[in-house]
Amino acid sequence: MRVLVTGGAGFIGSAVCRHLVASGAERVVNVDKLTYAGNLASLRAVEAQPNYAFYHVDVCNEHALLDIMRRERIDKVMHLAAESHVDRSIEGPNVFAETNVVGTVRLLCAALTYWSELGAEARDGFRFHHVSTDEVFGDLPFDSGFFSEETRYQPSSPYAASKAAADHFVRAWHHTYGLPVVLSNCSNNYGPFHFPEKLIPLVIINALEERPLPIYGSGANVRDWLHVDDHARALELVMTKGRPGESYNIGARAERSNLLVVENICDLLDVRSPRRSGRSYRDLIAFVSDRPGHDRRYAIDPSKIERELGWRPKRGFEAGLSETVDWYLTNDWWWEPIRRERYAGARLGGQRRSIR
Repeated sequence: MRVLVTGGAGFIGSAVCRHLVASGAERVVNVDKLTYAGNLASLRAVEAQPNYAFYHVDVCNEHALLDIMRRERIDKVMHLAAESHVDRSIEGPNVFAETNVVGTVRLLCAALTYWSELGAEARDGFRFHHVSTDEVFGDLPFDSGFFSEETRYQPSSPYAASKAAADHFVRAWHHTYGLPVVLSNCSNNYGPFHFPEKLIPLVIINALEERPLPIYGSGANVRDWLHVDDHARALELVMTKGRPGESYNIGARAERSNLLVVENICDLLDVRSPRRSGRSYRDLIAFVSDRPGHDRRYAIDPSKIERELGWRPKRGFEAGLSETVDWYLTNDWWWEPIRRERYAGARLGGQRRSIR
């Protein structure tokens, strides 16, 4: 198996690259533009492996992508390259449309050209796996409902809208041109090497630095939390075993409110790295004005991937969160340069404003 992974220096992409290299894939080819959230340090464990290669290429560069596919004799494409932070999409939606929509179309065009050049057997084995999000479905009431593969799309944020548009383009390439595609929509990921603008790493690092722990609104918003390593295993199954034209929802049945997640992190840190003052990290919790259009609840029904592909998460949320806190405590070599040089924790997208 020779896999091209777009966005392989990002959070989920790097987990996929580490997983595929370790599982013995013949070739894992990482293509990444290295935007603010791309970090080759996340791939330190595999960068010297003979079955791994990295190309510093923008997903919008169709000609470069086609050249890489030909040169590396790719038989699977896993498309993860995307701008992914809702707050940043509120602040500046244009880059989300460019990367997530235009970039996906250009990758599809490159893949279609490449696939058309293959022999019959290779064409049958080729897959284009588009990795999406549960945010395309909008939100759910607090007390009922789950997202399934048949749920209607109702994106609430510019980020979600850009991913929804990309999903539609991928399906169109399958129906119009016959490109063998599979899609997956995942719930909120967490785990090591997570860029510290997202809730869990932001709270862990802010706590260690004795800074406020910001929670939007009352903290009642609910998410289904999926460990990134469990997600990587699921993505490999979808890519290799999923039926062309089908989509698979990936979730861990681990719904937690944002407030509960933050309180759990505080309780773990109280034991593992107590404050000098002796007070609980919970005292640092600060409720801030809510994000515009903040979805109430996401909850995925993963029955299809469980039934058809036999996937189940290996980590419960409490164990996975505990491992994640421990990872950040022992790997400041990775996150301290980010805080110092790229992102110091400032809030983005907190106010409605005109976009130029």
